[in-house]
Amino acid sequence: MAEKKGGKPTEKKGAAAKVAGAAKTAAKAVAEAVKHPVETAKGAVAAVAEATGAKAEKRGPTPKSNLPRGRRRAFQGVVRSDKMDKTVVVEVVTLRRDPVYGKYLKSRERFKAHDEKNQFKTGDKVEIREHRPLSSQKRWIVSRLIEAAKVE
Repeated sequence: MAEKKGGKPTEKKGAAAKVAGAAKTAAKAVAEAVKHPVETAKGAVAAVAEATGAKAEKRGPTPKSNLPRGRRRAFQGVVRSDKMDKTVVVEVVTLRRDPVYGKYLKSRERFKAHDEKNQFKTGDKVEIREHRPLSSQKRWIVSRLIEAAKVE
């Protein structure tokens, strides 16, 4: 027997006694969880957060589905093709500065954008916004008409 500083004798536990003690503790926890399942789940989350050193987060209400998540990019461009059904090809021209010479260079990129009502025609100036993938190549949606095409 070993003695503590206070003078009380303590017994060393063997491996079997430790396992038996852990099993009793687990059985008590399961019995408590059966009685109060919701409170036990909250306590378990708090215990895990405390053990990992993370703060337990309180989540607010879930966001409404019609609100966009994060910031969506938007470009202005000209419709180059409207031959597909509910899809237009929009050409966006941007100016970027050459890092070495400082000269501004035009870069052209074409995006396939969703046009639900087939209302945009070739030559229209439109604004497109980023969107979830609608097909293998469509990740943009036409948000508004800026200027209609000039008919000659």
